[in-house]
This record gives sequence, C-alpha cells and structure tokens, in this order.
Amino acid sequence: MISARERTIFLADCQSFYASIEKADHPGCQNKPVAVAGDPARRSGIILAACPIAKSFGVTTAERLGEAIRKCPGLVVMRPRMQHYIDVSLMITDIYREYTDLVEVFSIDEQFLDVSGSLHLFQGDPLAMARSIQQKVLKQTGVWVRIGISSNKMLAKLATDIWAKKNESGLYVLPKANVPEALWPQPIPKMFGVGSRMAAHFTRLGMYQIGDIAQTPLPVLKDKFRARFGKQSDIQAEVMWRTANGLDDSPVTPRTFDAAPKSVSHMMTLPRDYAEQDEIDTVLLELVEEVCRDCRRKGYMGQVVTVSCLCSPYDARLGFSRQMKMADPSHHTNTVYEAAKRLFYRHWNTLPVRRLGVALSGLASDQGYQLTLFEDQVKLRALDKATDLIKDRYGSAAIMRASSLTTSGQARERARKIGGHYK
Repeated sequence: MISARERTIFLADCQSFYASIEKADHPGCQNKPVAVAGDPARRSGIILAACPIAKSFGVTTAERLGEAIRKCPGLVVMRPRMQHYIDVSLMITDIYREYTDLVEVFSIDEQFLDVSGSLHLFQGDPLAMARSIQQKVLKQTGVWVRIGISSNKMLAKLATDIWAKKNESGLYVLPKANVPEALWPQPIPKMFGVGSRMAAHFTRLGMYQIGDIAQTPLPVLKDKFRARFGKQSDIQAEVMWRTANGLDDSPVTPRTFDAAPKSVSHMMTLPRDYAEQDEIDTVLLELVEEVCRDCRRKGYMGQVVTVSCLCSPYDARLGFSRQMKMADPSHHTNTVYEAAKRLFYRHWNTLPVRRLGVALSGLASDQGYQLTLFEDQVKLRALDKATDLIKDRYGSAAIMRASSLTTSGQARERARKIGGHYK
C-alpha cells in the first residue's frame, strides 16, 4: 500500500463516457452495442465512444462509422450531445468535491483527486474511498468510473490506463515501491505520452520495455535522443525517463483552466474543398469573429495574428501556418480580419482549401487600448459588446453576417456544436 508519508492521488476515468451517458438515458439500450458518432455527411462520421459490448465486436474509438457498422451490424449509433456530456462531467466533478477540494480536471472524462487530507474519513483506506466514489457516480449518473491510485499523478494515470481499466473492480493501487516489479516489465507503448511513432523510435534504440528506459542513466538516454532527434531533445528525454521511473512532483491543481491563455484560436475542417476567394473570405471572417469574441469574453486583445491552412490533396499535407504582428493589439473583428486576409493571400498557393485556422497571440488586457485617427474605437467596442450580449443571450446564430447565410458559410452549423460536435 501507499506509505502514510506519501500523498494519495486518484486518477478517475469514466468508462466509455459518451456511450455510458447515452445508455443511462436510454434504458432500452443497456444490453445492446452502442456507439456515439458524428455526422457522416459532414466528414465527421467517426466513432467518438463505444460501450464495452460494442468494443467486444472490435469497434474502436476514432474509426470510421461505416467500418464499425461492418464489424457490428447491430450497432446502435447515437449522435453526440456535447453540452449534455459537459453537464454530466460537471456533475461528476461536484461528486468528487464531496470527497476532497483538490480536484483537477484532466479531460472531460478524467480527473485527478488528491485525497491525502480526507482519507482519514475512510480509516485511511483508499480502496474504500474509491469504491464509495464509484457507487455514488454510478447511482447519480449511470457512469462507471475506473480509479488508479498512487502517490503521484503520473503513477495514478498509469495505474488507471494499464490496470484499473482492465480490472473487473475498476480499481488498482500502484505504490511507488512496486514500480520496478509492476511497471517496468510493461511494453513501452503502454507508457503515458508514448505513441506509435515514439514507440518505433525506442524499438530502433533497442528498448522494448518501460524498464529499459527507466534503467538507462539519464545522461546516456539524453545522448541517444540527441543522436536521433537533435540537440533540442534533452527535455523530451528527461520527461520519458521520469515517466518510466514514476517520478512526478506536480500538485493536483484545481481550476487549472483558469490560467491566462497564451493564445486564442479556432480551426475549421470544411465540408468540401473551398477554392473561390469569396468562399474562403467567408470562413476566415467567421473564424476571426469566433476568436475575437472569445478574446473579448476573456478580457484580452491580441497583437499577433496566425493563419493556418491545409490544402487538398489531403494526404499530401500541403499548406502553411504564418503569423504577422499588427500595429496595435486588438479584438475588433474587422481589424483582425483584414490582417488575417492579408496574411492568408500572401502565402496561399491557390490549391483548394480543406482546413483553416486563425489565432490571436501576444495577448494583453483590454482595459487600455490605443485610440486612432481613422477609427472610432469607443463606438466599435460598444458595437462589439452589443453583438456579444445578443449572442450570449440568444445563441451564436442569433445575429450573423449576411455572408454566413451563403452556401459557403458555416456559422449557423457551428453554432449547433461544441468542439466540432453537436450540442
């Protein structure tokens, strides 16, 4: 078990989160294979979540909907309801906060809990507390939670991913002292932060198990990384070495997402290739409008505009990402839009556009701003505030530009979505 001198950290992961919520809301589907997927007609026919029954047929997250149906002809496919999932996630967060005030959101379905200060309420038994959390979340939301338990966040994450998700109980304790015997024999692809490409690099370095990384002296591992990835790879080597050794001093930090952003951005994959200037202008304007509205909501102006573009053919990965500095920080849509247009057409190679993105960085508070001779800044800010209030109250589609009502406009469709998926 975990030493009394160490912290006790949980990583709570919701099983098949979206699919679990849908099954809880549709009791008739409890014993059926259920998957949540996007809209195939708009290039988003991807499996976002599949319940355990669907996974038993080979259905996997991120595969195409058509392929999933071929594997499981009886698959019940439900369109995502992102706002509902967010609401349930917040409900689960509130349940966790009944056990500790140190709750850190890691993703919509994963959260860290530091229960060191409240563990005595369960006679110091982390498994008893974890079972209590499981039953409470299941009773109130219908979602089954798997919990990895250890003395730091990294080990709790590994305990969840490698063991708790596979256990019938959904629980696993990984003490720091057990790292050599439990973690090191695991294959490198199971290590957090290692994808297929990085795993292939480790294979070429003659490393196959997590212990091969952990037992390599850090200076030697840095030398191997420099030889393979270049001089700037020391930090990456140290991260991998610390992960393999289960070293992590980072605290569980509530309200992590309240930190000041370095940039504000939006990106859009288009429903078809856009090749005409007026079509591209429409989408650029919509993206700039979303970015500027987010900046105004957060109280920032940006001085550096970034435009990214991915062109067809999609597989060739043709495109660019370029930035420019405006004369003064701004969050006024028209000002940023003109800069974004200049930047885009300076670098566009006229190939059909498949994806566009706009970002504002170099952020500063919007409490002070530069007056100009050519624009009434006070009037423009008042206009922006008025349109934002209308959208906040009645929805993003309540007031739109005329160009967004053309066939190339996406604002109305995007207003129905959160993070690219339907609310």
